[in-house]
Amino acid sequence: MTHVLDRPAAIATPTTLTRRKRLGLGKPIPYGRVLGPALVIAVWSIASATGALDPRILSAPWTIVHTGIELTGSGKLPESILTSLQRAALGFFFGATAGTVLAVLSGLSRVGEALIDGTVQVKRAIPSLGLIPLLILWLGIGEEFKIVVIAVTIATIMYLQTYAALTGIDSRYVELAEAVGLSRTQYVRRVVFPGALPGFFLGLRLAVTASWLSLVVLEQINATSGIGYLMFQAQNYGQTDVIVVGLVVYGLFGFVSDALLRIIERRALAWRRTLSG
Repeated sequence: MTHVLDRPAAIATPTTLTRRKRLGLGKPIPYGRVLGPALVIAVWSIASATGALDPRILSAPWTIVHTGIELTGSGKLPESILTSLQRAALGFFFGATAGTVLAVLSGLSRVGEALIDGTVQVKRAIPSLGLIPLLILWLGIGEEFKIVVIAVTIATIMYLQTYAALTGIDSRYVELAEAVGLSRTQYVRRVVFPGALPGFFLGLRLAVTASWLSLVVLEQINATSGIGYLMFQAQNYGQTDVIVVGLVVYGLFGFVSDALLRIIERRALAWRRTLSG
C-alpha cells in the first residue's frame, strides 16, 4: 500500500501534459479562415484562364473585379450597399432586442414562460418568409415590410438560443448559490447571466447570418433598390458578372459581421477555455 501511495496517479508529469496538449486542435492557423475562400478563387481562376469554365455560366474573377469597379464608379454599388446595410441593421437591432427581452422574461419567470414560450414555439413552426403575403397586405411593400420580416426572423432565433441558455444552467450551480446564501437577484446577476452568455453569442451569430439570408430574398420581392434588386435586374439581362458581384458583397457582409461578433465574443468570454483556442 505504501508503494502505491508513493506514486500518486493524480500528479501530472511533463510527458502527461504534452500528451494532453496534443489531444486538442493545436494553435489556430494565422488567417486560417481565409484559406478556404482563397483556394476556391484559385481554382476558379485556373478554370477560367484555361477555358474549362464557360464565361456565360460564370464570369472570370478578373471580370468580376472589373465589373465591381465600374459599378462603384457609377455609384450604383455604393448606393445599393448602403440601402441593404440599413435594412439589415434595423431588422437585426429590433429583432435581437425583442428576442432577447422575451427570452429573459420567459427564462426567468414561470408566468413569462407560460405566456411567451408557447407562442414563440408556434411561430418557430411557421417560416418567417411564409408571412410575406400577410405582411404585404398589412404594411405594403415599402421599407417597413422588409425590416419587419428580418426582425421577426431574428427575434425567433435570438429567443430560442437565449431562452435555452438561460434555462440550461447546471443544477449544481443552483445548489451552490443556495449554499452560499445568494439572493434571487444576485443569483441571476452572478450565475445565470454569465452562464447564458455563450448561448447568447451563438444566437447573435446565427441571427446575423439569418438577417443576410432574409435580405437576399426580400430585396428580390418588389424592391426598387438594394443589392438584391441589382442582382434581379442583372438576371433579366443575363449579366452573370453583376450577379456574382452581388453575391460577393453578401458574402463579405456575412463574413465580416461574423468575424466582428467572434472578436466581441472572445473578449467577453475571455474566462472560457475551448478547443477553438
